[in-house]
Amino acid sequence: EVQLVESGGGLVQAGGSLRLSCAASGFTFDDYTIGWFRQAPGKEREGVSCISSSDGSTYYGDSVKGRFTISTDSAKNTAYLQMNSLKPEDTAVYYCAARRDPSMATVRGYYDYWGQGTQVTVSS
Repeated sequence: EVQLVESGGGLVQAGGSLRLSCAASGFTFDDYTIGWFRQAPGKEREGVSCISSSDGSTYYGDSVKGRFTISTDSAKNTAYLQMNSLKPEDTAVYYCAARRDPSMATVRGYYDYWGQGTQVTVSS
């Protein structure tokens, strides 16, 4: 059974940092793309970042570029999202997702597996 379990969310002041983790089981990262999405209240779920297992290429949304870093640890079968210089507008539930294709995608419909989400709240 495929499972993705996020952790690392919490409450942080603006300018602070958090590192989200996504522990995967039931599959390995080979030939997968791992994505991070977020959804704020009343808003659509948006793609934040993704990383391809084939060549390690990455994508970042404009709103997080230069502040967030995505990575994976194949030995631990875990993906990470390092979030620095956090802003109140980063407040959302963050989800990790896995796509059974090494080509990157930022649309939620292209992902096959989802975690349950972890809340990130940034206070001003």
